[in-house]
Amino acid sequence: MAHRQEFDVALIFSQDQDLSEVAEEIRAIAREQNRWIKVASAFPFSPTTRNRGGIEKTDWIKVGRVTYDACLDRRDYRPKPTTGSGGSP
Repeated sequence: MAHRQEFDVALIFSQDQDLSEVAEEIRAIAREQNRWIKVASAFPFSPTTRNRGGIEKTDWIKVGRVTYDACLDRRDYRPKPTTGSGGSP
């Protein structure tokens, strides 16, 4: 979507630090296209939260735990295992 110039702001609801590589890639795309793209990560914040920050190399946005949880996509995007020959699991 960054390559196709479909957004100017990416707000990531995740605490997965592997996504810092995505933030770097988006900034590289922005430089190549000579445009501005803001990358931020929302993270749950409450008095009992242990993690006090978002994804490295992004701007951090504190969000209440209830709001954060309501924004998460719970779908499992991993490929489903295929069945063996004969069609039965």
